[in-house]
Amino acid sequence: MFKSCRSVLLSVFVVSVFSMHISSFLNVSSAFAKEKDPEFQAKIDKKIALVQEWANAPEVKSQFGAADVALSASNKDMTNDKWKTLTVLDAQVKALSKQPAALFLKQQKEKEPSLSEAFLSRADGTKMAFLSKPSGWSHLGKPKHDVPMSGKSWQGEVETDASSGSKQIQVAVPVKVDGKVVGSLVVGFKITLM
Repeated sequence: MFKSCRSVLLSVFVVSVFSMHISSFLNVSSAFAKEKDPEFQAKIDKKIALVQEWANAPEVKSQFGAADVALSASNKDMTNDKWKTLTVLDAQVKALSKQPAALFLKQQKEKEPSLSEAFLSRADGTKMAFLSKPSGWSHLGKPKHDVPMSGKSWQGEVETDASSGSKQIQVAVPVKVDGKVVGSLVVGFKITLM
């Protein structure tokens, strides 16, 4: 009797684990299929164009002026490791979420419900403004920053965002001042709301 109960429990366990793996596979396959869908890509292309409009806004471009010199100096010793220890209530985090570019991005979020995250980075990859604290302080060396710094737009894969927990896709564009690329604007969009 004990062996048969143990066999039944083992079978239930194996079926449960198998079901979870199949479910996970189907979710990944669905996201992958969505990425390869031309209709979905057309939506992403429209989002990239929208983000480029935002990057050209005076509120974003002005962030790269004299005011950033003081802001940059106050964060000069920040590293990705130090950044991870800060809470959303930290004064440095709050200051970056109240920058003119951050306030402009918040206005865009009210108009664009699929927007899940947005952050503006200097040429060195460090943050200047954002909607909410991103998972990393600097994205230097990552395509989401390096590709826009070469003057091109970038599109990521569908992913689960570490900051928000939602399925999203990130796009990034260069920010130019007087024809020179000075930074990048990365925006995440919830795929369920696109």
